[in-house]
Amino acid sequence: LAARSGAHTIIVGGRLERVLDRLKAGERLGTLLSPERGMLAARKQWLAGHLQTRGTLVLDAGAVAALSEGHKSLLPVGVKAVQGGFRRGEMVVCVAPDGREIARGLANYSAAEAQKIIGQSSEAIVSLLGYMAEPELVHRDNLILV
Repeated sequence: LAARSGAHTIIVGGRLERVLDRLKAGERLGTLLSPERGMLAARKQWLAGHLQTRGTLVLDAGAVAALSEGHKSLLPVGVKAVQGGFRRGEMVVCVAPDGREIARGLANYSAAEAQKIIGQSSEAIVSLLGYMAEPELVHRDNLILV
């Protein structure tokens, strides 16, 4: 997480004698983690740190391309299947048709609701659910590519 934030990070045993003085003097100890190319926004860092997911959305090839190349939101039309149980606001995994994890994000709909709207246009959400919380299953601001 520190490297994603743009900080050089050294992991070293705290029980080593005078470890900070030795590092400051230039001694090579521990493991150096260099920052990744671009810093992630604070929200994206928070999303990346989420380890627990509640369900999986299986995407079609078009949705995979939209997320990977176009940095778009995930619309219901691009989802082929819903696996597991999750509530609105919980973290879900987005996978390609071959099972590769593409992204993780916060769901705008529960698993039961998502099951009803997958494969459909966003305009159909109201007629299928009786309301529309959001036009996206996962908004791009709540999505991180892996």
